[in-house]
Amino acid sequence: MAKQLLMGNEAIALGAIRAGVDVVSGYPGTPSTEVLETIAKHRPEHTYIEWSINEKAGMEVAAGAAYAGARALVTMKQVGLNVASDPLMSLAYIGVKGALVVLVADDPGPISSQTEQDTRHFAQFAHLPVFDPTSPEEAYELIGAAFRYSEQYHTPVIFRPTTQICHACASIEVVDEINGHAIEGFVKDMKWVIFPKLSYQNHLRILQQERVLAEDFAAFPYNRLGGSRSAVRGIISNGVSTAYVNEVLAMTGDSVRTLSIATPHPFPVKLALAFLEGLTDVLAVEELDPVLEEELLKLCGRYHLPVNIHGKLTDEMNLAGANHFENVRAAIDTFCGRSATDALPAAPAGLPPLPVRPPVLCAGCPHRGSFYSVKAAMQRAKLPAVFTGDIGCYTLGNAKPLDMVDTCLCMGADITMAQGLQRAESGRKHIAFIGDSTFFHTGIPGIINAVYNGTDITVMILDNSTTAMTGHQPHPGTGHTMMGGVTERVHIDKVLAGCNVKCIKHANPLRLEESIAAVTEAVAYPGVSVVIFEAPCIALFKAEPPLRVAAEKCIGCRRCINEIGCPAISLTTEGKAVIDENLCYGCDLCSQLCPVQAIGGVQK
Repeated sequence: MAKQLLMGNEAIALGAIRAGVDVVSGYPGTPSTEVLETIAKHRPEHTYIEWSINEKAGMEVAAGAAYAGARALVTMKQVGLNVASDPLMSLAYIGVKGALVVLVADDPGPISSQTEQDTRHFAQFAHLPVFDPTSPEEAYELIGAAFRYSEQYHTPVIFRPTTQICHACASIEVVDEINGHAIEGFVKDMKWVIFPKLSYQNHLRILQQERVLAEDFAAFPYNRLGGSRSAVRGIISNGVSTAYVNEVLAMTGDSVRTLSIATPHPFPVKLALAFLEGLTDVLAVEELDPVLEEELLKLCGRYHLPVNIHGKLTDEMNLAGANHFENVRAAIDTFCGRSATDALPAAPAGLPPLPVRPPVLCAGCPHRGSFYSVKAAMQRAKLPAVFTGDIGCYTLGNAKPLDMVDTCLCMGADITMAQGLQRAESGRKHIAFIGDSTFFHTGIPGIINAVYNGTDITVMILDNSTTAMTGHQPHPGTGHTMMGGVTERVHIDKVLAGCNVKCIKHANPLRLEESIAAVTEAVAYPGVSVVIFEAPCIALFKAEPPLRVAAEKCIGCRRCINEIGCPAISLTTEGKAVIDENLCYGCDLCSQLCPVQAIGGVQK
């Protein structure tokens, strides 16, 4: 046993190893990514790990392992659960033989997601237990409990850390011992084949099991009842909100009763009733939605309890976004009859405001060349176009001066949305942008749909040889696996050819004229056409020497700034362009735009 400073995701990973996890699958997505990566780093010899092509595939891989009696873990973020929901709903009915823990990292804020989603609702919808850690320390212990409950009740369970738990750090006693077990193997049985009659019977079974779990969770040690038993006011909380509540109460010394819920579903009714006894008012402090608040309202109505429930439904807690110390402090101050207090000291006078730093494509990013090439090609051809985007670094192509992402919905939607737009408005060109990892994730069905239905669209695949947005994970196009193995690389152009795409062009996005010519030819093709822009992510490969601007040649036209928006280029007080050599990767894009050849320094 040794004490280690761990990020929450690392703590969860080591807790899963301690629990004897056998198979780990998933798809990278902040804030969940480091869990699988940490297990891979510390992988016991018996444990298999993979980045799956998407969350649905990962769920099914883990389910298959659990059918054989293994302890399986699948990881994703909250929007990834949307992709994996089809198998999970059926798994709730069928159950598992070993253990299946579905780690879904929610992103209140949201900090790095398209949507705010509260996975506790999904647990209720699917009739599955959910575990909600309040700290990295608790996450380390609670993941083991999740495996135990899954194995004991033969059900998938959801493990729901949030961003603040995933990325917070704590000093944790790590136990080296691994809970070993034997994997019996798959035993043939009709229960593994889902039929309507079986589903009806299993629905009744899982509803009854929910009641049993609710009884069990009433005595679960991580559901903590605390504070003053004589208090007439109470605070119920979950997740990281519990930490904020405890911090505020430690400062204010308020006499309140507290209840921290680690298993919001099935709700521990008996424990909640003990909490409510003698109280007149309760404040629910939770992320994201009023799940605990609504459970208390149900109990008060069912048992005719004269308790006033306060929270999001009464506009006394923020309705969206993450909780933090300040808003929890203000809510507790009001709840306890004090004026809302600003918990932070005022900023010292005279300090300037922090600069606004919007997200931007990295200096040297090949996506910048891809977007600019398409833009230039369409401008030269004088063709009106709509540009559908996708999830990844290239979503940042929406920012000026590129301004090349008109829509962004979800993974893989660019290709299919372009088809719908084309059917509704055939007078414009419809061009979809998708990354290499996203193409394998959910882009291929869209390609097949376009070919099958004969839709006139052009797809730009931005192949930078990695899953860049989430930390440079491998994918089928890289020829590498998460366990360090070298595998047969899946070639995007061969996949496209297999889908009967007839017009496939390749281009290096850092060679502008070559790229513009490829785009022009592809867009002119009637039907499904594809341009594969191939250039590696600059974060993974050695940069070229930085470029320099010859000040005596620069005419201050600002074309290098106004057309590509590279963060390495700025202006001097004299209005001349200047390149920050600490940021420049020598991609040579700006020098190809300079009308007077004032930019140089790289020999190609």
